[in-house]
Amino acid sequence: MNFTSPSLSFSSTSVSVEPLERDPQKVPFVAWYVGEKLFYRSDACHCFEELEFFAKRTAGYRLEDSAGSAAGEPSLQLLSPEHLAPVFLMWPHRRFNVRLTDATKPEVPMMDGSSIPFFCEMRKFCGAPEELVFYDAPVHAEWDLHAVGTSLRGAEGDAAIHGHVRITPAETFEVEYVLDRNVARDGYDLKSAASVSIYSPENLYQIFMARTFIHQVELERAQAAGLLAGVDESCGLLLAAGDCATQNSACSPKFRIANEPAMHKILDLIGDLSFICPALPRVRIEITNGGHVSHRQIMEKIIPYVHAGIFTQV
Repeated sequence: MNFTSPSLSFSSTSVSVEPLERDPQKVPFVAWYVGEKLFYRSDACHCFEELEFFAKRTAGYRLEDSAGSAAGEPSLQLLSPEHLAPVFLMWPHRRFNVRLTDATKPEVPMMDGSSIPFFCEMRKFCGAPEELVFYDAPVHAEWDLHAVGTSLRGAEGDAAIHGHVRITPAETFEVEYVLDRNVARDGYDLKSAASVSIYSPENLYQIFMARTFIHQVELERAQAAGLLAGVDESCGLLLAAGDCATQNSACSPKFRIANEPAMHKILDLIGDLSFICPALPRVRIEITNGGHVSHRQIMEKIIPYVHAGIFTQV
């Protein structure tokens, strides 16, 4: 299966997905390649910590290849896996090879900004989704998110608090996600909130429909900085300036599903967590004004339990 569309930085990128054998006795497995080189495989998830994480309006990973470095070659990179990675949750007993076709354009294509195009095509080859796989992650943690990179400061001169994360154990994977953007801090107003409890593939399907979004203010700011060169109106949901009332409605006619902005943030979170392994932790995550950096912080709390490798079905 081949997927081609614009990505965040390029007018056209491609990724191929090769379904391999189905084997219920093996752990969930996805191997990611950049060009011809193996970048990461989820059955060796301890190697995940060797990947350098960075965020550039998407999740990005960098792998230093010792042989390539000695030859003066640039490090391998892989960006934007968060819309494709969740789809592999639907077939945890089937193994997959994923290959970004051009190593000079190491971004997964945006498609329509959701996971649905990937899922619909893969379902033709892989058949009906299977029962989801989970692992225990008895994490108790919470922390504030700070407005790093802005001029906003708290009473003591440190970066102002703009969000919060709380993680507790749960019987399944649960998320409550709140977006609370305002003109003073963000340059635009946006209010959106959604909560989900994932037990079955049907629960995931609804989340897969949520498209990535950007406000006109953010788009103009990013393009002025030389970013988002590849995106166009087909790549997601553009929130226009001066339309706050419509966009802050849970059921805006602009939305594909209710609370689409917050639902897409849940999709991003699931994508960031499932990139390490196509299984879900049994935790409840409450998050306000999160993003890929805070998702990475959550992942770091959960990684030790992925290493334990104890996977079960609901």
